[in-house]
Amino acid sequence: MGFIHNQASPSHTGIRTVGVEKVCNFSIDSDLCISIATWNMNGQVTFEDLAEMVGSNREFDLLAVGLQEAPPCPRNKVAAMLSAALDESHTLIGKVIMQSLQLYLFGPKDARSFINELKVDKQSFGGCGGIIGRKKGAVAIRINYKGIRMVFISCHLAAHEHNVEERNSQCRHISHRLFSKFWNPYSRPSHITIWLGDLNYRLQGINTYPARTLIHQDLHRRLHNKDQLLQEASRGQIFNGFCEGTLTFKPTYKYNKGSSNYDTSHKVRVPAWTDRILYKIEDENKMEASLHSYESIDKIYGSDHKPVKAHLCLRLRQIPTKT
Repeated sequence: MGFIHNQASPSHTGIRTVGVEKVCNFSIDSDLCISIATWNMNGQVTFEDLAEMVGSNREFDLLAVGLQEAPPCPRNKVAAMLSAALDESHTLIGKVIMQSLQLYLFGPKDARSFINELKVDKQSFGGCGGIIGRKKGAVAIRINYKGIRMVFISCHLAAHEHNVEERNSQCRHISHRLFSKFWNPYSRPSHITIWLGDLNYRLQGINTYPARTLIHQDLHRRLHNKDQLLQEASRGQIFNGFCEGTLTFKPTYKYNKGSSNYDTSHKVRVPAWTDRILYKIEDENKMEASLHSYESIDKIYGSDHKPVKAHLCLRLRQIPTKT
């Protein structure tokens, strides 16, 4: 797919931080509105947590939910719980599952009539992430919906602060290999790629207690320059040309399960924004995107991660016809 590079180029821009436009005039100002959620579940699931993550607002066309470390539930249980949380306002139109890595795409009840293409793919990395059944890699859905070509990628990358280069390599591998078996020289590129998941990039060069002090003082914006994902993107290693909302929410990892208190185990891990949602418009002359929310959900306590959500609206630009 060719959208992640391993070295800086003259066109290198890194990740562009974008602001949030609070008001979304659903179905008036946009061709398509997408709600996106990512959550590392730490092997646990309850209907109440999924319902809280989905929320009560239904002002979107598509809902993409990427899960990491999803529990080994009976087949289709998580999909059924998500459908119930949506209260039948939207129906499941696509899914791809690779053990604990799962991606679900929901649309309105008449969505099938608007789908021109839907393919899924997956890429795994060796091993089980230390715990049997907890898979590292990526799962993806490619869809043409109402003439808008989209790729959704949900990933779980290598853990630990020192494994930066391994995460970079995994990003590039995912980018180059996903959907490669479907490639043909006549296929058109996607209008937009949306990448979500537990990317596992940590804070670099700060100890846990100074970081926590800034967070408790609501000064976590001062930690942005310590974020490995933004650092590596600025070096031209990954995610060149992608956009991300401003990190106004607190780092989403690592919490004590059942609380909103950061890790009090003997490891006292440094908090980090491991859970992210990024997007890239392939040709800004053909499409524009506006971000209307980018937030974590603090009210969910069932995991050592907090879920992250975004609301993204797309509009195809009208290209003047030649006369």
